[in-house]
Amino acid sequence: MADWDIQKPLGLCSGSGDEIEVGQEYFAALVDGPEGLERRDFSATYWDDQKPEVYCFWKARLPEPNQKKKLFVNDEMLMSFFERLTDETEPERLNFRFVLAMILMRKRKLKYDATEIKDEQEYWRLRVTGQKRFVEVLNPHLDEAQMEQLTDQIGEILHSDMDE
Repeated sequence: MADWDIQKPLGLCSGSGDEIEVGQEYFAALVDGPEGLERRDFSATYWDDQKPEVYCFWKARLPEPNQKKKLFVNDEMLMSFFERLTDETEPERLNFRFVLAMILMRKRKLKYDATEIKDEQEYWRLRVTGQKRFVEVLNPHLDEAQMEQLTDQIGEILHSDMDE
């Protein structure tokens, strides 16, 4: 299973190289890098001008260096990221999508409906809460260590400094 090196905000725009000042808004995003998903930060100016191609993003404000971090978990962003991974075939991304589904089920955004076997693989059919729409997710039968590792990685990816 791949280990992703998800950076914390560095105060630099990944697109322009310009400094992002403490307190300044920026966009944190997950992009497809050479070794998998990587976090990149973009200044608001660069973001508005260039519209970089990303899997998902969230708006943040660069914190003071010693400011306590908060875990940012936006349900809409999680659902959007989950759906963007729908057509992925790489095992690491299928595993990641499964753990996102588990998180979304716990947050009651997805509800288990049925299990289907296709091509000797187990798929869960999940209903999107409040909608008549269903989604499918491959159950990769992760062991406890794999689940813990992926959950930690999701936490690292979503760790951001947000205004309340």
